[in-house]
Amino acid sequence: MSKPFRFGVQSFNAESGTQWKEKARKTEALGYSAFHLADHIIGPGPALERSGHPIQSLAAVPAIAYAAAATETINIGCRVFCVDYHNPVVLTKEAMTIDLLSDGRLELGLGAGWLADEYEAIGLKMDPPGDRIKRLEDIISGIKAYVSDAPLAVTNNTINWHEFEGLPKPVQQPHPPIMIGGGSPRVLRLAGREADIVSLNFNNRAGIIGPDGVQTSTAAETRKKIDWIKQGAGDRFEDLEIEVGAYFTFVMNDVTSTLAGFAQMFGLSESDMASHPHALFGSVDSICEELERRRETFGISYITVNEDAMDAFAPVVTRLAGK
Repeated sequence: MSKPFRFGVQSFNAESGTQWKEKARKTEALGYSAFHLADHIIGPGPALERSGHPIQSLAAVPAIAYAAAATETINIGCRVFCVDYHNPVVLTKEAMTIDLLSDGRLELGLGAGWLADEYEAIGLKMDPPGDRIKRLEDIISGIKAYVSDAPLAVTNNTINWHEFEGLPKPVQQPHPPIMIGGGSPRVLRLAGREADIVSLNFNNRAGIIGPDGVQTSTAAETRKKIDWIKQGAGDRFEDLEIEVGAYFTFVMNDVTSTLAGFAQMFGLSESDMASHPHALFGSVDSICEELERRRETFGISYITVNEDAMDAFAPVVTRLAGK
């Protein structure tokens, strides 16, 4: 049985607290179920230009907390926290505090990190992918132990927590839904084993946003990713929610030139670009049909769009949310 559709908005910036509050409230009013930002640190400069990543002006934890205080029903979270950027126990305590104070509205997104120029710019060593993914796995083990009622006794290659009980306890039990994001076989198998929400992303092996990442996420490549998730999940696959960021979303009747431009930019055929799981081109009717097809094909029921598309995309949310 297909999971009901959910929709989220991802934002990166605000010029004031009032503007951030208004964005969160507008997302809620339009019927979206989640309001996210990402977890990036560096501002404008050569490092960000090389990475190809948009500017994120806001720090994730306080921005999430502020959005939660400004809203009433919408889920809030980060797609996704880079675990290398945070002390693990501090991040865990902050996350459980946000879940408590928001009355159980946190989605806890976690990832192994990927933006090479950001690591370099802030003076943080970027370990090989396998080491970073193992660190993510270690920290997830710690988070799941933190919410238990017993004193902690968790020792692995990354953390050593003992002789204290984790507080506060979250409202959502046993813990806020954990979203693991990524695009490589190892991280998606981990997500299948440990996550509640699996966020399909590019395989960002190049450490930048560019054609390589987009080409590793076509419909054909996404079938492989679903298989990797299934390998990790086993019998629990049907319990997972599959999420994707529709980064290239254009709600319009005539998509000919826009579609052709993006296909050329990323070195794809127009057919591959039109069916790309991270892209949506077309009218409200055609996008709704495409999302239903993708849910049937891949199991994707949770779609996140960037804030610049949220108004145009809202009729899709109205039609499909919860169905």
